[in-house]
Amino acid sequence: MKQTLCWSGADLNLIENQQKIHETIQSGHLVIFPTETVYGIGANALDPQASKRIYQAKGRPSDNPLIVHISNKEDVYQYVRFVSETAETLMAAFWPGPLTLIFEKNERIPLETTGGLSTVAIRLPSNPIARQVIDLAGVPIAAPSANISGKPSSTLFQHVFDDFNGRVDIIIDGGPSEIGLESTVIDMTSEIPTILRPGFITKKMIESALNMPIYDLSDTKPTGNVKSPGMKYTHYKPKGDVTILKGDIEAMRDYVRSHHLNHPNQTYAVICESEYVTLFDVPVRALGSVHDQKEMAHNLFAALRDMDLWAVDYIFIHHLSTDDLGYALMNRLEKAAGYQIIEL
Repeated sequence: MKQTLCWSGADLNLIENQQKIHETIQSGHLVIFPTETVYGIGANALDPQASKRIYQAKGRPSDNPLIVHISNKEDVYQYVRFVSETAETLMAAFWPGPLTLIFEKNERIPLETTGGLSTVAIRLPSNPIARQVIDLAGVPIAAPSANISGKPSSTLFQHVFDDFNGRVDIIIDGGPSEIGLESTVIDMTSEIPTILRPGFITKKMIESALNMPIYDLSDTKPTGNVKSPGMKYTHYKPKGDVTILKGDIEAMRDYVRSHHLNHPNQTYAVICESEYVTLFDVPVRALGSVHDQKEMAHNLFAALRDMDLWAVDYIFIHHLSTDDLGYALMNRLEKAAGYQIIEL
């Protein structure tokens, strides 16, 4: 097992550490760093072997494309064939920030980075540590979420340390992720932009910026090659059996109580809004206030990871409102539950 260097964000001010970042990325090896969405596991996006190392470290299927991170908006033109006026508008409105745009790639981006596709997903993060790492690397960085494939994404240093200590060269601790959900992904390769993965930047926000309606295919379940991560494979799943319960919170309480009585030798937990914590007779992990979707997004993946720490057999999650950011929250929760939803 290799020795993993663990630094705080402040450690990047040291010249020797800056040089180490540059050498690590340039040599095709792996660095985990914070972004405003979740932690990313990064390598040189221009190096086919480096991208392969990401897939190997995560146990990620090789046809699941990686997102390329840049540190300046102008960099996008070095790696794509064409940037439309519509894409320019979205870049001006939401970059830097949690928005990924899909373009037709040029020859500089290898197929190993794009999952074999002729398109490339590119993002300009707003997190200053992420931007500094990309600048120090001197190349764009391919960086999917820093979690073992299929597990909940990482929003805390402890998450990435647990998954990758000894498997990567450097882990940078940037504290809790500000947003807690991966970026919104939009396909810009057709005339009308299409959301492939929902996130903090909502459909309403995008349509407002463009002054036009757009498509949303994020709730489809494709089986062939996909242009965006998060569309095809199992994601975000704790070890226990996860079920989403949709309906009145009192009906959910009664359902959980009945299930518990019928299976007394099993362990249980509930994930729900803070206002409902005291209603249940089993351990409860609060997401946040029903009135604060940003708080719930911030806590979502940590709540799912806590289920494994609690060694829970059955996990019941309250179905959230799908208004605004709630749509992205439910997108992640439905995947965590394998689309197992019970109407009460």
